[in-house]
Parts: sequence; C-alpha cells; structure tokens
Amino acid sequence: MAANAALPKRIIKETQRLIADSPPGISAVPHDDNLRYFDVLVSGPEGSPFEGGVFKLELFLPEEYPMAPPKDKWSPALQIRTVLLSVQALLSAPNPDDPLANDVAAHWKENEKDAMRVSREWTHKYASA
Repeated sequence: MAANAALPKRIIKETQRLIADSPPGISAVPHDDNLRYFDVLVSGPEGSPFEGGVFKLELFLPEEYPMAPPKDKWSPALQIRTVLLSVQALLSAPNPDDPLANDVAAHWKENEKDAMRVSREWTHKYASA
C-alpha cells in the first residue's frame, strides 16, 4: 500500500484488513495514487438471480469519513467492510421497499418471477466475469 501521509489511521487499518482478510466474494483495492479511492468487485451470491455476475463499484472515502454520512442511515461505527457486505447482502435479498430505482422496485413487487428473470438476464449481459 502506497504511503499517504494525510490518511487517517482508521482508513489505513480498514484497508489493511480488507486486503489481508477480504470477505468472500468481495475485492476492494485502493488506487496507488489516492488511497481514498477503491476499485471494488462484488460477486453475485449463489442462489440469487445475480449469481455468476461480477459487479464493479467505485468507492470513495471523503475527507470527513467516517463522521459525515454519505446520505442517511449512517453510523460512524460502520466500516468499509460492513458497507460492502451490506451491498452484497442486497444482491441476496433485494428490498423493493427501500429502492434506488422506483420502477425496478415496482416491477419486483408486481411480478417477482419476471423481475428475477430480468435480473438474471441483465447480470449475464452486463456483469459477466
């Protein structure tokens, strides 16, 4: 891990833990030139419509991390690892009652079987390894 003098100890420790003991199905690699940026890969969980997919995410930790919330329902006690595990858990058990995309949530609620079919199709099309 490249040196970054302005990086708080907490970020350094969390990054070291992520690299040394990655959660199954999750890879988070900091950028060499800015250790606040991570390239993240999350594998679709077995038995989910996202199985076989690899989802690419970008994670950025602002200067205020972990004290400033990214949006809502945030606690400074949460760690990078916990957040990434939560993202992976949403792939196992999507929650249409708290959606990012209202149209997708409505489809899930109205016809879950078809929504799962579309999820498998899009996973194959857009998130294949």
